[in-house]
Amino acid sequence: MSQPGRDPGLTGRQPGAVHGALSVLEEVARVGPGVTAQQISAGLGLPRATTYRLLNLLVQDEYLVRLPDLAGFALGRKVALLAGVAGLAVQPEPQDAPHDILVELRGRIRGGVHLASFREGVLELVDVDPDFPLSDERRMLSDLTASALGGLLLAERRGAPVPYVAVFDGSVPGRGCFAAAIRDAQGSLVAGLALALPSQRLGDPEALLELTAADRPRLAAALR
Repeated sequence: MSQPGRDPGLTGRQPGAVHGALSVLEEVARVGPGVTAQQISAGLGLPRATTYRLLNLLVQDEYLVRLPDLAGFALGRKVALLAGVAGLAVQPEPQDAPHDILVELRGRIRGGVHLASFREGVLELVDVDPDFPLSDERRMLSDLTASALGGLLLAERRGAPVPYVAVFDGSVPGRGCFAAAIRDAQGSLVAGLALALPSQRLGDPEALLELTAADRPRLAAALR
């Protein structure tokens, strides 16, 4: 007889539930920090309702953690303990250099793709798209309010982290920039991925966030 208030299909006594939970952990480890519930559901072929229940159970038991901006999940403290590395989240070994990942992105996004590092709370340009040079690089580095990348760092400093920032470039009519946060396994902001695009493409920032969802965890791993 099942306990009231608990889904009988997700109890620890059910082999299927245990297998499902382990599969979710494997998928988070494979994709990396920031993987979303939607990605996990699609990757494992699980119904969304089942995926959300498993994720909630794993978060409650500290096998997973939700990232601060609610953009996805990462492996938690108990997985690190099982791996014998207390206090560190387990991540797959990076397979690519950041530039290789950016080359892939530039090949499928009709616009500029730039990468900036936020290590130690300072904006530093790591890889600027040569086909879409920045309109005012000096101002971007000196005035954080002048760019979407700077907006990510400012939000973090204010204690109100955001998953993305979109701004319109007043110096280049009809153009704008979208910047998505890149976080490490502990949820700290380590970098930003910026897309320089026509203004009309900034109307659906959630779609742009989803467009880069698989690339941002790879960049986080490659930047370690």
